Amino acid sequence: MAFQTSTQVRFAHVDGAGIVFYPRYFEMLNGAVEDWFALALGSDFRSMHLNRGIGVPSVQVEAEFLAPSMLGDVLTIEITPTRVGRSSCSYEAVFAADGTDRMKANATLVCMDMASQKAIPWPDDIRLRMVDDLVPAD
Repeated sequence: MAFQTSTQVRFAHVDGAGIVFYPRYFEMLNGAVEDWFALALGSDFRSMHLNRGIGVPSVQVEAEFLAPSMLGDVLTIEITPTRVGRSSCSYEAVFAADGTDRMKANATLVCMDMASQKAIPWPDDIRLRMVDDLVPAD
């Protein structure tokens, strides 16, 4: 089951031609991942970082830019977990507006202990929700 959130393309996201400057997609993607953790996985970044001492850095991101996004567009961002490991999670993200996919990304996050900066197993509460959202393999 996919998680969905949205964001508006703002002036700070675009270049002189009025289209999203590609690194801004990665900022929007990180915001969508934060929403996914807070709203679907039940663990917001503030409590994860400050109370639990864990972070979830991206260790791999592959992106395909399909169509331009313009100033003022409202992008729907859909995140679908594709694999949940002991301490990592892979997902697909699709940015779309007006029925057109604009950008697709495949990425991997790692659960990390902030103090040691080493990978650790996902906490059970987060892992269980991730696994519930997994797309079944064909």
